[in-house]
Amino acid sequence: MWETGMTNQIATEMRGYNLAVLGISETHCTQAGQQSLNTGEMLLYSGHEEDNDPHTQGVALMLSKLARNALVGWESHGSKIIKASFRTKKEGITMNIIQCYTPTNDSNEDIKDQFYERLQSVIEKCPRKDLTILMGDLNAKVGMDNTGYEDIMGRHRLGERNENGERFANLRAFNKLVLGGTMFLQKRIHKATWISPDHTTENQIDRICINKKFRRTMEDVRIRRGADVASDHHLIVANLKLKLEKNWTSGQTALQRFNTAFLRDTDKLNEFKMALNNRFQALQDLLKEEETSMEDKWKGIKEALTSTCQEVLGLKKHHHKEWISTETLDKIKERKNKKAAINSSRTRAEKVKAQAEYTEANKQVKGSIRTDKKKYVEELAMTAGKAAREGNMKQLYDTSKKLAGKCSKPQRPVKDKEGRSITGIQQQRNRWVEYFVGQTLLATTYCGREQTRFH
Repeated sequence: MWETGMTNQIATEMRGYNLAVLGISETHCTQAGQQSLNTGEMLLYSGHEEDNDPHTQGVALMLSKLARNALVGWESHGSKIIKASFRTKKEGITMNIIQCYTPTNDSNEDIKDQFYERLQSVIEKCPRKDLTILMGDLNAKVGMDNTGYEDIMGRHRLGERNENGERFANLRAFNKLVLGGTMFLQKRIHKATWISPDHTTENQIDRICINKKFRRTMEDVRIRRGADVASDHHLIVANLKLKLEKNWTSGQTALQRFNTAFLRDTDKLNEFKMALNNRFQALQDLLKEEETSMEDKWKGIKEALTSTCQEVLGLKKHHHKEWISTETLDKIKERKNKKAAINSSRTRAEKVKAQAEYTEANKQVKGSIRTDKKKYVEELAMTAGKAAREGNMKQLYDTSKKLAGKCSKPQRPVKDKEGRSITGIQQQRNRWVEYFVGQTLLATTYCGREQTRFH
């Protein structure tokens, strides 16, 4: 995701497959935080703790508008584990989703021990009454034999079990986590989740598990090979009967954003003034009546403003990042078509040819994105220069913010007095209240001391 334009491509695929929550491994992002995307999704990410650490590993959860409204809280656990909790339609049941990136099978034993100990501590904190999902790049081949694990693992699997697979099986057995992908009969091509760099080896190492109590709520687990973000992993999707709670009130504000950019156009501005003036003239009788309450007057004024904005300006629509050109979007679609050609190849020769065409298409996408970003920055610099010459300070400020890359500053987790991260949204709000009350008391105490000194 650290690559330019990658977050946008992932969000596009997420919307295309109508996913509520998307887990991502190897994000290469550092630190932890949350960020709202211009298309409405929210990104929760966790990486190495220091900002100057290498851009390696990292995990994230991308939330749809529905999921972000149902979000209860989330936790960062370093560069390999992230957890988020959501309200569901079932009263009293919370959905806990743990996304992880397991060390590879060849990694140092101590590193793997530390990872599984930390993962176990995260799972243990999930209440047994709640639905718990463990998913991500587990780097674990569980093999075909499910002897001893029949109640948590089906027979529909791929490959031979490795050491990571043994560790993973023991973790699931201890926590009663059912391996979703093994419970449903699929074709072999719909089992492989990872392809080697030389495109000759396929393995099933990405997993979605659910606690045994809720295994019946998992309707299907399927590989979506058509999803394309130039990754060596395929998208794996699980369908659940238990849905996230809809909270329409918290999502209303973001939808009522009018396209005020039209007001920069003189003709549009005059049209807006005329329409608003006509509506206010129609309101005069209502505003003059003495028996009309203040609330009714405000409702009339608000209705005049919003209806005029709706009629003349319209709602602001979310598009792709403004610097990504239509030519680049076309190249991304072409690359997706090339991947479809790989998936439909029947012979080895056809697959090699299709793979070569896909590699070339991916190079064109990357080059086009870099060109778009360079052109965008140059145009911003010209706009800032023009604004400075004309004395347009607002435009200069807005453009400078975009040039500095601070248009959407990530939000860091709120911490308590001891420096521990607070995961619950309501608890975070309470902490902010506590903080500001404390600051007010400090200010009051200081003022009191100053007055005493002067007396």
